[in-house]
Amino acid sequence: QSQRRGPRADMVPEIAAAVGFVSGLLRTRGCVSEQQLQVFSGALREALTEHYKHHWFPEKPFKGSGYRCIRINHRMDPIISKAASQIGLSLPQLYQLLPSELTLWVDPYEVSYRIGEDGSICVLYEAAAAKPPSSYGMLTCKNQMMLGRTSPSKNYIMTVSS
Repeated sequence: QSQRRGPRADMVPEIAAAVGFVSGLLRTRGCVSEQQLQVFSGALREALTEHYKHHWFPEKPFKGSGYRCIRINHRMDPIISKAASQIGLSLPQLYQLLPSELTLWVDPYEVSYRIGEDGSICVLYEAAAAKPPSSYGMLTCKNQMMLGRTSPSKNYIMTVSS
């Protein structure tokens, strides 16, 4: 299996931010060893890279946002459960370790998350990008979820240290 680095190398920081965030959630519960976290992180990074391979559009960052969205809402995201199975974590264990409502958006130039259906959207990673004006009026996965809200959300920046 060759590690070919083509035009996909540009999604490395976004995937690293997403993997670091999910691994950090598992780490805070203290039930998973550092060695298991390393294996989980590697498996998740590989799975996301493969999953996003043909759905990454730096020139149109919101295109494919719904496809790239990682979601836990009474159903575990299959990409997370597959990576967790590499370290022997069962679905019931995952449900205990991770929030029951989690949305993680992995888009070119921005990775953000929300815990709970009514939680604030918090930015994990942001890179400066020349955003084309055409993308501003689009209804993204994130914007659609914001439509039914009565109060504006506050954005917080959370850093995940490894």
